[in-house]
Amino acid sequence: MTQRKPALSLVAVPGRRKATLELATEIERRGFTGIYCPSMADGMALCEALAFVTETIPFGTSIAPIYTRPPLDYAQNASFIHEVSGGRFSFGIGVSHAPSMRRMGKTGGKPLSDTRDFVAAYLDAPRVGEKPPLILAALRQKMIALAGEIGNGLVFANGARSHMKQSLNVLPEGVRKDEIFTIANMIPTCISDDIEAAKAVNRRTLTSYAMLPNYRNYWKEAGYEAEMTAIEAAIDTGDNARIPALLSDRWLADTTLFGPVAQIRNGLDAWYDAGIRTPILVPSSAVGNQMKAFEEMFAAFET
Repeated sequence: MTQRKPALSLVAVPGRRKATLELATEIERRGFTGIYCPSMADGMALCEALAFVTETIPFGTSIAPIYTRPPLDYAQNASFIHEVSGGRFSFGIGVSHAPSMRRMGKTGGKPLSDTRDFVAAYLDAPRVGEKPPLILAALRQKMIALAGEIGNGLVFANGARSHMKQSLNVLPEGVRKDEIFTIANMIPTCISDDIEAAKAVNRRTLTSYAMLPNYRNYWKEAGYEAEMTAIEAAIDTGDNARIPALLSDRWLADTTLFGPVAQIRNGLDAWYDAGIRTPILVPSSAVGNQMKAFEEMFAAFET
């Protein structure tokens, strides 16, 4: 059973932002290996605050959407955080998803070429200072290959553990074996002795992802054709309420962590063995909110 502590995903929910910063200092004090901030609730703002309230823990965005701000603006902000944090910040970027873009009044384009163009403009941004490591969000092979070509790392979200070796083999061998190259994955995690309750929480968490075509295509590639085809049929008939039940136990065990502490920690070992150097656990609780989920996470990794 692993003694290594994972990184954790952290969101600054409106009304609890100061409490979130206090939580970040506790994550650092307890020896977790990183804090990563998704795009919801402005991950860049949270990272800027983390630069000042923490001292040693690495942190970053996972991810900042490339369509919401110009590359120069991002470069200025990322360089500032990188400098004032003493080099602890990593800038994770991605194309996000159509529903998220619509909520922000934005429209996506061609993921591969748009990412390449964004990175080129970001790297060419003048007079901003030293830039942090650049991590690309990836699921499928072409984006993984692009991360290996132009990035300092890649981050999956809800990746399938059984498919990870095949995914990572897309990287050039030198990149794949380079310990400095970040290989991360955001893993929905619910700690509970009530396994069925924990599975239900993770199913709810991932239902919205299962409604996204790019995720379904990835999971089909990973060996879950039957589940994704059934979900597509439910979406076509407007029966979205059936989607959680169509997410099989086999799929759930391959993409999330759930159950008692020993099961979580053994599952974390399996993720390390699959090639994920930076597992980012995304805590949920079967009996409470985000703060309760972190209490459970702290208890699980007390030693």
